[in-house]
Amino acid sequence: MPSPHLRIHEIPESLREAIHLLQTKLDLPRQFPETVAAEAELAAQLPSDGHVDRTEIEFVTIDPPSSMDLDQALQIERAGDGYLVRYAISDVPHFVRPGTALEAETHRRGQTKYAPSARVPLHPAALSEGAASLLADGQPRPAMLWEMTLDARGEVTDVSLTRAMVLNRAKLNYEGVQADIDAGTPHPSIALLPEVGELRQQLEIDRGGVSLNLPDQEIVERDGTWELEFRSLVPVENWNAQISLMTGFTAAQVMLEGKVGILRTLPPAEEWSIKKLRRSVRTLGVEWPKNMPYPEFVRSLSPDDPKQLAALTKCTMLFRGAGYLAFDGEVPDENLLHAALAAPYAHTTAPLRRLVDRYVLEICHSLLNGLEVPQWARDGLAQLPQEMADSGRTANAYERGVIDLTEALVLSNRVGAIFTGVLTDVHPKTGVGTVQIAEPAVELRVKAKQQEVGSEVRVRVDKVDVRKGVVTLSRPN
Repeated sequence: MPSPHLRIHEIPESLREAIHLLQTKLDLPRQFPETVAAEAELAAQLPSDGHVDRTEIEFVTIDPPSSMDLDQALQIERAGDGYLVRYAISDVPHFVRPGTALEAETHRRGQTKYAPSARVPLHPAALSEGAASLLADGQPRPAMLWEMTLDARGEVTDVSLTRAMVLNRAKLNYEGVQADIDAGTPHPSIALLPEVGELRQQLEIDRGGVSLNLPDQEIVERDGTWELEFRSLVPVENWNAQISLMTGFTAAQVMLEGKVGILRTLPPAEEWSIKKLRRSVRTLGVEWPKNMPYPEFVRSLSPDDPKQLAALTKCTMLFRGAGYLAFDGEVPDENLLHAALAAPYAHTTAPLRRLVDRYVLEICHSLLNGLEVPQWARDGLAQLPQEMADSGRTANAYERGVIDLTEALVLSNRVGAIFTGVLTDVHPKTGVGTVQIAEPAVELRVKAKQQEVGSEVRVRVDKVDVRKGVVTLSRPN
C-alpha cells in the first residue's frame, strides 16, 4: 500500500499549530529581528577586494535537489601519480562581521534546524540562500578555497587555504551523480571522486575508523507533497563525505600545530561498553567473532537484515559523548581524537549551517598564511563548545519532534490498522521499544520485551493525536 502524501496546502491547522507549539517549546525564533535582516542585506553587498580570482576552476556542488544553502563546491584533478582536490567553502566570515547584531544572532541560533517548510536557519536568506551560498547562477561567490595535494594512496601531502572568488558551474544531486557515474558519464570535475573517495575509505579502515550506515528517516518534499521514507546512502554520498572528512582532518592538524582552534571530539569506547555491546548483539543471534575489531564488525552489518539492523542500532551506544574542545596557546592534555573517525577532526565545511565552522575557517586561514588569528576568533573560542552543545540538543529535538508530528499525520486515517515492523531496540528501564515499519516509513514506540529485539512484531494503531505528535499502539494477539 503506498504511503500517504501530505500536500502542504492541505496540512490541517492542528499540525501547523503543533509545529508552532514545538518551536515555542524549544524557544526557536520564527524570524530574524529587523536589524539582523537589514545587516544581512548590507553584508550581501560587501566588496570582495581581498579575494583572488579563481573563477577559471570548474567547480560543481552536490546537494539534495531542494537545497539552497550550498556550503561546498568541489573539483578534482590528477597531480602526477596523485591528486589535487579543490574544495571551495562559503566564506561566511567575510559576510558576518564581529560586533554586529548579525553576529550576535548567529551565536543565539548556533546552527540551522531543519524541517520541511519550517526550517530555522542560522543566517538570513539574503546570505544563506543568496550572496553567501555557492549557487550555480552564473555569479562568482567569495569562498575559502582549500587546495589539498594527495599522494597515490590518498594521503594529504600539502595544503593551502585562500580567499578566492569561485564560480559554481553546476548544481548536481546525489542520485543524478550516481546515475552518471554508473553510466560512465560523470561530470569532468568529479570524475575522480569515486577513485579518491575509495582511497580515503581504505585509509579510514587502515586507521581503525568507522561510520554507521543506518537508514535515514527523512521527510521529503516533492511536488507540493510531504512523504516519509527510509533511505540508504548511495555510494557517491559516502565518497563525497570522505572529501569533507579529509578537510576536517586537515583543519584539525593545522590548528593543533598552531595551538589554537576547536576540535570535534568523541571519547574512546570503554572496554565495559564494548563487552555490553557484544552481549547485546549475541542476544539478537548476530555473530561477532571474538577476534574481529569493532569497526570491522560494524562494516559487516547490513541494514537490510532485521537482526543486523537491530545490531547497528545498538552500535550507536558507542557514539555517545561527542563534544567540542577549544584551545588557545597550549594543546590540552586530554582526548583530542574523534574516536569513531580514529583521528583529530574539526567541523569546517558547513559554515552556512554551523556556527563553529566559521571560526575554524578563519583560524586555519590565518595559520596557513602566516597571519595573526583575529581577536574575535580567539575571544569566541571559550564559549563555542557550550553554544554548539546547546544548539545541537535543540536541533535534534526539533527534527525528531517534526518527524513525530508528521508520523502522526500520516497515520491519522489509519486508526485500527495493523502493521508489521522490526523491533530495533527496547529501553531497559521503561520497556518501551522502537518498531521500524517500512510502509509507511515510520518509527513507532510500543511496549516490548528485550528478547524480542531484532524480530518482526505486529502493532495496531489505537489512537493518534496529531497536535501532540503521539501515536498510541497496542500488540494484537
